Amino acid sequence: MRLFRLARIITVGLRFGLDQVVLEADPSGRLLRLWHVLFFWRRFAEPRAVRLRRALESLGPIFVKFGQMLSTRRDLLPPDIADELALLQDRVPPFPTEQALKVLEDFYGRPVDAVFINFERTPVASASVAQVHFAELPNGTEVAVKILRPGIERVIAHDMALLETAAILLDRVWPEARRLKPIEVVAEFSKYLRDELDLMREAANCSQLRRNFKDSSLLLVPEVYWDWCGSSVMVMERMRGVPISQIEALRAQGTDLSLLSRAGVEIFFTQVFRDGFFHADMHPGNIFVHRDGRYIALDFGIMGTLNEEDKNYLAQNFLAFFKRDYRRVALAHIEAGWVPAKTRVDEFEAAIRTVCEPIFDKPLKDISFGKTLLRLFQTARRFEMEVQPQLVLLQKTLLNIEGLGRQLDPELDLWKTAKPFLERWMNERMGWRALLRGVRDEAPAWAGMLPQLPRLAHQSLTESARAYRAQRDELDRMNNTLRRQGRVLVIASIIVVALVTLELYRRLV
Repeated sequence: MRLFRLARIITVGLRFGLDQVVLEADPSGRLLRLWHVLFFWRRFAEPRAVRLRRALESLGPIFVKFGQMLSTRRDLLPPDIADELALLQDRVPPFPTEQALKVLEDFYGRPVDAVFINFERTPVASASVAQVHFAELPNGTEVAVKILRPGIERVIAHDMALLETAAILLDRVWPEARRLKPIEVVAEFSKYLRDELDLMREAANCSQLRRNFKDSSLLLVPEVYWDWCGSSVMVMERMRGVPISQIEALRAQGTDLSLLSRAGVEIFFTQVFRDGFFHADMHPGNIFVHRDGRYIALDFGIMGTLNEEDKNYLAQNFLAFFKRDYRRVALAHIEAGWVPAKTRVDEFEAAIRTVCEPIFDKPLKDISFGKTLLRLFQTARRFEMEVQPQLVLLQKTLLNIEGLGRQLDPELDLWKTAKPFLERWMNERMGWRALLRGVRDEAPAWAGMLPQLPRLAHQSLTESARAYRAQRDELDRMNNTLRRQGRVLVIASIIVVALVTLELYRRLV
């Protein structure tokens, strides 16, 4: 079976000329010239990036997902290929309703109609990993039921084994491929897929994001109904809205597109800088708009997280870029430990200036926030910066948000929209508000510790006194030992002197 699958992959690759795409990576160009001589009859009208995308679509959903993941690794891929792979969509036919019912009956242990008072047999959405049906709970609550595609684990394991084998071969036999880190990329993709296969994990992500935006005027997140959820089934609140890509429908329902685009930017920066937990799959298929103008988030299989150091790094870089303070950008990388401490700040600063100064010759509204961050990462790699997975996800999300925002409002100035938010966040982090927030956050711990302070102080003093007495006793023992050894040495010396004296006297007499 695996050999047949491998043969199909090779056939598809040859049909779309992927052998030529691979040889183009050879910097010498000799292999590509030889290819043109040997296969002179093979000519392709479409660009290489388009052919690669079409080949992945032909190979099926797992390879489509692999292409989607690769599109986020712009630190490794040429821009034309990364841009084309970003167009990949999960256009997968739904699996038969009978299989969906079987999954539900196996999970609940009873017929579907005994679990839901109404279950729509026709799916409303279908992707490579799961599909969604609408239903009603026994109390009449309208829900969306997400069902894992039957047998998907076996399909993924099969294709992942082939990808891992191909990555190992490339790494061993083709030195130029090592720069692309094929083994690491496939391992990252494997982790990404495993996360998506556990719908309980997705439900937990959804619940966390909903809690973060409780009572928000910007974002709606469906409620999770935990009693009906499992690793292969997720049941959540049914959300009604217009897909964000349907611009005319949004206008028809009276949505202010300019306001909507600015709200999207605020939602993104709120997730990143306030929560450190962000939706990392914000393509148009996962975003609806409620009739009251709020965003509706769907599909929570891929989420990104940032710690305080990551957030501080990003805020400093964004603000420093806005002010063209490239030295501050260079220092932020070194202080974060993402480039070696031995890096010369002036050289790093000059490299960043060379890449970024041309950007600022354009009007601010024409500058791509996401592409600026990408250029920063690419420049930093020359100075041995390791790729940070959480920032790769962030950059992908920022590009998605920026594209959506400018689709809604072509005049959107992302810098102008984001700058007040970033400055406010930095002030709250560094100023007196940060001090008050720190005191507030630590107050519960202090309240618990204060009553214990006298006892802890007494324990500390007692232990110190005990340690002092132990050290004093040890010193006394050492002094006594030394005194005894000294007396022995004196007596021995007297005896030796006496013996020597007697021997001299005997010889003289």
